[in-house]
Amino acid sequence: MKAYYITDTGKVRTHNEDSVMIVKNLSGEYLMIVADGMGGHKAGEIASSIVVNGLSDKFKVLETIGEKQEAVNWIREKTNELNEAIFKYTDEFKESKGMGTTMVLSIITKEYILFGNVGDSSGFVMKKGSLYKVTKDHTLVNLLVETGELTKEEAINHPRKNVLMRALGANNPVDVDIFDVDTESDAVLLCSDGLTNMLSVEQIEKVLNSDLTIEEKIVKLIKKSNLRGGTDNVSIAYLELDGDE
Repeated sequence: MKAYYITDTGKVRTHNEDSVMIVKNLSGEYLMIVADGMGGHKAGEIASSIVVNGLSDKFKVLETIGEKQEAVNWIREKTNELNEAIFKYTDEFKESKGMGTTMVLSIITKEYILFGNVGDSSGFVMKKGSLYKVTKDHTLVNLLVETGELTKEEAINHPRKNVLMRALGANNPVDVDIFDVDTESDAVLLCSDGLTNMLSVEQIEKVLNSDLTIEEKIVKLIKKSNLRGGTDNVSIAYLELDGDE
């Protein structure tokens, strides 16, 4: 497999509240994570790092994540543990009250690929040159689209498009959505909304299909996002399911 991850502050924000990681456990299974923190200077960064570092540290020491249902249980259990850790931190450090983070993750084994998400960071798979979104955004606007009160076109520039309905540090306990996808997929992409708010799925897909190295593809996505305004931090984790490591 080939994997690459990166985070960038963007062109507008003064600091980066995102965290991103790809790690392997002892049997070579993969965990990918992107978290987009919120809550002002430093606090959002702390929330996202609690989630990303906490999940990474717990995963990389595992001999194996186990069967699919064991992995699902692990995602739910660890997500709630780290959600509790965020609430504990805000209780101890009052100035950080209100901090939180989104989370999107993927576990990749030979037998299955799972996604988990809370908030509006996104998970995709590439299959035969096409990019498919797996996760569903937990936003007010997406809820209004699902209930028929807004069209998808109206949602794109809606003034409340970034209002989250679910996040770690905001809900306790927190409900994580889990998706099971086809292991015949060619690649897995995770990203914060700093990418998807700047580039369309078609634009991202075009870069990923280009004749570049994996690192060049991801760096190009960051550059294109910044050229279009770079209004938010941008984080990307990408793993191709064939080729050398």
